[in-house]
Parts: sequence; C-alpha cells; structure tokens
Amino acid sequence: MKKKKTKRYTEVSALGKYISMSANKARRVIDQIRGRSYDETLMILKFMPYRACDRIFKIIYSAAANGIRNMNFDKRSLIISKAEVNEGPSVKKMKPRARGQGYPIKRPTCHITIVLRDKSLNEKYEEYRRKPWALMEAENRGYSLLIDSIKKRNTPI
Repeated sequence: MKKKKTKRYTEVSALGKYISMSANKARRVIDQIRGRSYDETLMILKFMPYRACDRIFKIIYSAAANGIRNMNFDKRSLIISKAEVNEGPSVKKMKPRARGQGYPIKRPTCHITIVLRDKSLNEKYEEYRRKPWALMEAENRGYSLLIDSIKKRNTPI
C-alpha cells in the first residue's frame, strides 16, 4: 500500500493500489463508511460480510497509523473525510476451452484512497483561516490594543 500525505495539516491519507476486486464491489462497502468516525468504521468493517472489508480495513488502519505517528493525531477524533474507489487495469488471461479455443478471463483491479481528518485540529485551523493576515501579523508583534479595537468593530483591516 502506498502512503501519501495531503497538503493540509489536518488530513492524512493512505492509498491501496492494484487491489484484485471489482470497483463496484469495493464501492458498496466504501459508501457505508464515508463520513463516519474511525472507531465506528472499524466496528462496521469487522462485522460486514463482504470480501472487500478486509482490504479496506487494512487501508484505514494504515492511514490512522500515518496520522498518529507522523502528525500526532488523536485516534478518537479521526473521521473519514474522503473515501474513493477508482478502477485499475484489468488482468487479462486466456483459459483453454473445448476444441482448442481460448476463453478470455478479465480480473478487474481497483485503487482505494482513504483520507482521514482530525476534527479537533480542523476546528483550530478554521479559526486561523477566518482571520485576516494583518490581524495575524498584529498578534505576532504584540499589538493587543489594536486587535481588541478591531474585534469590537468586527471589520477586517
């Protein structure tokens, strides 16, 4: 499984490539877990009867391990912000049949991408994103009187 980090510091992802199953069969499981918390997702995947659940479980577990180890995320505040399944190349084989003929067999593959988001860090990020740049620079320089007056007026600089 290939692991990659996204650009924002509140998200972490994992990518499973060339998984030998149909994309539609994997999508049926992914649609059930999209937007849920990490713990709830693992519980759902553990008890679903589909073959795709094991592979998706490993990818979600890998993404969470990336976030916990590399970004110091809390496991209890992780949610699945993005989960997608794309079709990969089909493995094509020929099976011998009667009278010397060949019968084509196509084994579909898929790529699964899981993005986890730490909702506690996302709330802090949204606070900083709403502030104008001049206000953030004033905070860094220590102009607290200017900041208080701007906040009272509710007008950006």
